[in-house]
Amino acid sequence: MARTNLISEVERRRRRKYMISAAFRYTLLTVVALVMIYPIIWLVGATFKTNNEIFTSINFIPSKIDFTPYVNGWKTRTKFTFTTFFINTFSFVIPKILFCLISSTLVAYGFARFNFPFKKICFSILMATMFLPSVVTRIPLYILWKNLGLLNTYVPLIAPTVFANEPFFVFMLIQFMRSIPTYLDEAATIDGCNSFGILTMFLLPALKPALISCTIFQFVWSFNDFLGPLIYVTSLAKYPVSLALKMSIDQSSGIVEWNQILAMSFLALLPALILFFCCQKYFVEGVTSSGVKG
Repeated sequence: MARTNLISEVERRRRRKYMISAAFRYTLLTVVALVMIYPIIWLVGATFKTNNEIFTSINFIPSKIDFTPYVNGWKTRTKFTFTTFFINTFSFVIPKILFCLISSTLVAYGFARFNFPFKKICFSILMATMFLPSVVTRIPLYILWKNLGLLNTYVPLIAPTVFANEPFFVFMLIQFMRSIPTYLDEAATIDGCNSFGILTMFLLPALKPALISCTIFQFVWSFNDFLGPLIYVTSLAKYPVSLALKMSIDQSSGIVEWNQILAMSFLALLPALILFFCCQKYFVEGVTSSGVKG
């Protein structure tokens, strides 16, 4: 009886210790999460504030709810609304994502599943380009597209993705493919399936988490890209959201409607947030699995 009571007491102490530890961890994580998301919460609240209230209060709760900043911000001070700018943005972001997925998958498939001369050297060169600053290639690329007469178009923004110019995605897909057993390829080959069939029918379904991760990364990077459109796009009618937001900061009049700018900034964040939360499960799986080598 005494032994049973002793075991029960030890179990209660262990359970109490675990509950205290869990409560401390969750409290700490909650505090850190609130600190991390507070800027976004403040951004949402600031979209309903006046300019004076934005700069005089750190509280995220506005004094009143007024959707005027959204209406006026969407209209802009030009003949174009943000509808045009969002359409322009998706006009080159979506092709960039599609071409990036196709080209990166093909290159990764070649490195992960085939042996060819100088494979290691080519792979080393590909990975070395990850450490090449984009500013080094900025001027040569600008001269190239200028000589081709493709400035003020979205071609300079889209065309590089056709040639798998994102080694990060190639490397991620290679690591993911290496975690897929090769006996699937061998079984498909015995059944008479060619290399392209193996890729489309067997590997692509298994690559879904990695491809979704690449999609999210490419979408966020392309949607938020400011320098690329700034260099190649000169017409206001072709401005993406990133340039339109900068254009909204009109210092010539001496008055900047920050509530309108913050409202449009929040709307610009929504597509990436929606995409991430819709694909969060596959995104985490893709990022974690890409580091597993089979």
